[in-house]
Amino acid sequence: MPTTSPHDPVFAAVDLGATSGRVITGRVGTETLVLNEVHRFANTPVELADGLRWDVLALHQGMLEGLRSAARLGPIASVGIDTWAVDYGLLDSDGSLLGLPFHYRDRRNAPAAQEVLGRFGAEELYGANGLQHLPFNTVFQLAAHRSTAQWTAARTALLIPDLLVYWLTGSVGAEETNASTTGLLDARTGRWSDSLIGRLGLDRSLFPVLRRPGELAGTLLPHVASYTGLPSNTPVTVVASHDTASAVAAVPATEPGFAYVSCGTWSLAGLELDAPVLTEESRTANFTNERGVDGTVRYLRNIMGMWLLEECRRTWERDGVATDLAGLLADAARSRPFAAVIDPDDPVFLAPGDMPARIDAALARTGQAAPAGPGAYVRCVLESLALAHRRTLREAAALAGRDLTRVHLVGGGSRNELLCQWTADATGLPVTAGPAEATALGNVLLQARARGLVGGLPDMRGLVARTQGLRHYTPQGDAVAWDRAAGRLAVRV
Repeated sequence: MPTTSPHDPVFAAVDLGATSGRVITGRVGTETLVLNEVHRFANTPVELADGLRWDVLALHQGMLEGLRSAARLGPIASVGIDTWAVDYGLLDSDGSLLGLPFHYRDRRNAPAAQEVLGRFGAEELYGANGLQHLPFNTVFQLAAHRSTAQWTAARTALLIPDLLVYWLTGSVGAEETNASTTGLLDARTGRWSDSLIGRLGLDRSLFPVLRRPGELAGTLLPHVASYTGLPSNTPVTVVASHDTASAVAAVPATEPGFAYVSCGTWSLAGLELDAPVLTEESRTANFTNERGVDGTVRYLRNIMGMWLLEECRRTWERDGVATDLAGLLADAARSRPFAAVIDPDDPVFLAPGDMPARIDAALARTGQAAPAGPGAYVRCVLESLALAHRRTLREAAALAGRDLTRVHLVGGGSRNELLCQWTADATGLPVTAGPAEATALGNVLLQARARGLVGGLPDMRGLVARTQGLRHYTPQGDAVAWDRAAGRLAVRV
């Protein structure tokens, strides 16, 4: 990897995931792109009497501590924030937060989703917003929120990254890649759908002006600058604040016909398109059309990702079972292939809790035996995820009329060699794994692009490909065995 220059600008990326948050600095030069994690903190939801909430105040404090750590290392050219999608906070007329934001896994969402669909119909809603049906889409969460006193006092709704930007700068806005996950944007124009918002009985003034990645959100408020040690004129740059959008911007694709899997808590598998696919076939296949960088469309489907494995490990750890990941993966590699497979998208796997027991119940319903030990559970999960990647990418290609040449698997899941190899085997396509830190790289690169240090998506991706350590996997397994395993789940391939 080329040596960095002390004159290369340094950018601070605030990257919040479902279980932890980090502040990462990124140094960007003509042929250099180097990250350094300066602070990590937990993201622990809180169960209250009225539901599952995010402790967004703790996240804000963790972000400030991280920025203070970054400031001690030297000048910071800019700050950018990305998080997960769909969740939001409500502000009153004074700009104060009305309660902790609800967690997308809260149980209030499913009945609200049914109420909204009963009023619109799934076909009409998809034709307007192009979103995959997920019970926690913001449009359904807002419907659930309307019966509360908080809603009566609400004057502004801000998605989580926009809320944190507001607390840093005092500036209100809605970044478009994340706003596209609300279900309230017009899938064709990428603008707020006044018609949809009005028909849902929502106040249009709740939703602020849209911002594009690369715009200046503002500079640090005086108390933020004082606490962090950063200059008050430090810019806060709008990045692709939906973490998947930042990750896709950093996919190191240098050839056409690529597919991607951004694999972490969720596996987001799909294609980058120029226009949405809003056909009835696309809706029934449950694909989403979300905004990407530079007007692109992220045509993908959410798959329950490494959440399945991490929830298994949490249960085993509670029960005193060894959960060392390297040991579990070694045991998985030795376990019998295709002894048991599950559908990762079964709703029974969505909520926190005893994942091995739920896997056992799902296998019993399909006439399969429970795995014989932790390694067999891990093999079941990883083979099932590889099958889900296969199904999703083949369906996406057929619906979009594309031929696929390669799969880019990025995010934390790219470190899992079994998952990468089995994704290659299942799809029959070569897999390029990495970078694991795609989200933070996309965040940093979009800040750097705003300063003119890199060009458009091809330049950004080329820099990632040249500077990051990537691994390559070719299909090696028994293709017939994968076909048979897919058939056991009645997968449409």
